[in-house]
Amino acid sequence: LSGCFVHERHADAPAMPRLAGWWGHDKATRFEMGPRFHPIRGAEGWQLSNPPILQLAALRASMEIFDRATMTALRAKSEKLTGYLDDLVRAIPGEPVEIVTPRSAHERGCQLSLRVKSDAKAFQQRLVEAGVIVDFREPNVVRAAPTPLYNRFIDVYRFAQILRQHAHA
Repeated sequence: LSGCFVHERHADAPAMPRLAGWWGHDKATRFEMGPRFHPIRGAEGWQLSNPPILQLAALRASMEIFDRATMTALRAKSEKLTGYLDDLVRAIPGEPVEIVTPRSAHERGCQLSLRVKSDAKAFQQRLVEAGVIVDFREPNVVRAAPTPLYNRFIDVYRFAQILRQHAHA
């Protein structure tokens, strides 16, 4: 299950290269099985196939959770969580990592990119062994993302403590 954004200037461009699928074909002629593809007007014409029902059920359940949580509240918590993480990382003695993500909450999402000043892969491995999941980017960046839907401030605090403990190992 996936989605894509189709700019309105492309939505009604039938000659534009696309992966043409059954569900994007004009509903009035879909069952004629003709040799030519006639896309539905707008973004609907970019559909490929019928949606998988089990994946849609999971998607619907997750959308209900997001509706209850609200994007406004999630963004507010995200700014606080990531700001808290930023403060804790900057307070680690010896500065074993450099935050390369913008400091302003308006210029970043819910993750911090940390440039590791020592062996980055070994550092990431130490974090994994301590139970921390981070993303690694060559050559020397780990990304930590306190996700507001399910991470708590205590999770951010614990991560910073593990970071502090393993930064100089």
